[in-house]
Amino acid sequence: STSRMFMSSQTFDLSGSFELHNFESGPESSVECSKEEMLDMFELMYTMRRMEITCDNEYKAKNIRGFCHLYDGQEAVATGIQNAFEQGDSWITSYRCHCVALARGGTVSKVVGELFGNIDGYSKGKGGSMHMYNKEHNFYGGAGIVGAQVPLGAGLAFANKYKAKPGEPMNVAIACYGDGAANQGQIWESANMCNLWNLPMIFCIENNRYGMGTSIERHSSISDYYQMGNAIPGLRIDGMNVLAVREGMRFAKEYCGAGNGPMYIEMMTYRYHGHSMSDPGTTYRNREEIAFTRSTRDPLEFIKKCLTESEFATPEEIKEMEKKIRKEVQAEVLKAKESTRPPLEELPKHIYAANLETLEQEYPPFIRMPDFEKSLDFSK
Repeated sequence: STSRMFMSSQTFDLSGSFELHNFESGPESSVECSKEEMLDMFELMYTMRRMEITCDNEYKAKNIRGFCHLYDGQEAVATGIQNAFEQGDSWITSYRCHCVALARGGTVSKVVGELFGNIDGYSKGKGGSMHMYNKEHNFYGGAGIVGAQVPLGAGLAFANKYKAKPGEPMNVAIACYGDGAANQGQIWESANMCNLWNLPMIFCIENNRYGMGTSIERHSSISDYYQMGNAIPGLRIDGMNVLAVREGMRFAKEYCGAGNGPMYIEMMTYRYHGHSMSDPGTTYRNREEIAFTRSTRDPLEFIKKCLTESEFATPEEIKEMEKKIRKEVQAEVLKAKESTRPPLEELPKHIYAANLETLEQEYPPFIRMPDFEKSLDFSK
């Protein structure tokens, strides 16, 4: 036991974490993880959890309005993908995007600031919950229309293949979408094109078991989503196990990046909140189901167990980390609240670009305001 405490890495068993489609062999059934890597993953996941719980409270206090889709319960998915990817890989997701924005180079104050509608938010207060981007980190949003991110993801994969240097692995693109979007026509069309053109595209279904308020048994004739690509190989991953997600996504990145074409991934996960803040989440499922998942499959409890069993951290050390993160999230939210709403002159910006390199902007000639007398005329 004493010798283990000084080991910088441990091997973790992933048996039963993967199911394969059109693959003879898949990811390794065990993975090595260092203490630093695991503590970093725990820190990101716990920050995500605290941020989303804070968003829930701020929404109930009416400081956040409009759409708000929370990610708590699914933190291992975004964290595992982030830890398998490089900054050059492209990532686009659904409207449930707060935690992906955080993982992809964001801060709590910028995410929450955007939800408050403030100028220092991710999209200068003009995007809200569903529209956050980080071009520097190749994060392309947040898409407000169900499934619309998938054809855009195919375009990102096309660009990555087009820009790849001969003989070198390609950067991949991933489009994450829910089980509720998985049967959309635009996804089938995108999959067909990606397979025809051998694009480095990962179709990632975050199967949280409910499309809005409809269970997968009622909204899909296919429940094995990782097999939906037909000829396209697929992989089902335990999406509550961050180590399995990381290892599975490393496998997917290597496969797609090597020029083998696209791949389907199904993450078996669960959301604790309703579909959005307007959905209590208990009319189509009962509280016992949610409580049972929390007590048996919670992604944070899993990684905490890994930390203690590997002797990377004691329960007391984990509690101290949690306390520190809670304070940091609180401070970031206060920082977001110090910001202000965008001024009126910000309204016509970021509509037309005069020059993409210098970010010079053109203004539309006329913007009609609700009060016509206050309309903005740029044609003069």
